[in-house]
Amino acid sequence: MGKLINKEYKSHEIFNELDRYSEFYDSLGDSTFLWVSMGTQGLNFDTYIFSSMKGTLDSINLILKHGKINDAFSLTRKYYDNVVINTYALLYLEDNHSLDNFIVEKINDWVQNKEKLPEYKVMNNYIRNSNRLKSINDLIFTGDYYQKMRQRLNDHTHYNYFKYMVYNDNQKVDVYNNRIKFLEQLNIDIKNIFILHFIWLFSIKDNYMMSSDYIDYLDFGETPPENSQYWVAPFVQKIFDDVIKKNRPDLVEEFKNSTRMELI
Repeated sequence: MGKLINKEYKSHEIFNELDRYSEFYDSLGDSTFLWVSMGTQGLNFDTYIFSSMKGTLDSINLILKHGKINDAFSLTRKYYDNVVINTYALLYLEDNHSLDNFIVEKINDWVQNKEKLPEYKVMNNYIRNSNRLKSINDLIFTGDYYQKMRQRLNDHTHYNYFKYMVYNDNQKVDVYNNRIKFLEQLNIDIKNIFILHFIWLFSIKDNYMMSSDYIDYLDFGETPPENSQYWVAPFVQKIFDDVIKKNRPDLVEEFKNSTRMELI
């Protein structure tokens, strides 16, 4: 870390939180690897999206340790974009995949590197206007927090204000301890992006929460316990307890009511 990065900065909780989210995506990628992405050809693209998210969070963690706050906000916007891309792709597949439309060209062509996805606003509006997600979106988007957050991330990315230049240099004197204020805001923003992704993702693909027990029994040639296909993976339950319940208790019952999985 830079010479002017103080002890309060080095010990900030954001570093532990970033590790927590990174580990979650690592486990999620492993647990969903064998699921088939219906509507596309071949691979489960979600596994690679989760891996990319983990990589972005690891990069944020690394550059924050070197005091590059502005770059960390810019990468946070990339993480947010990735959440919207993942949600849009899954939702579009759910809405359009059928026996008569077995390969959904819009998403498959993107996965096959033939076509770009729509621009951010189009994808975001598609998600926000989804009937499938309406009840949960009505709870998530009370107020204008996410709109203001998006603008905040854009401000850092595009240097809309000169001050963001200053806080990408860990050698500059920080008389008013603004680095800590920026870390506090970034910690809040990343946490809320993670919550948004968790709720959206598992509202669309609740089977992604499934524990390995059901498959493990089959692999050993044994009959799985009744309803074990609805058991939730421990790492999913833990982060639901530690992050979702503690930070957005207003979402908990609506989300639990929307899934077949036995989320406690």
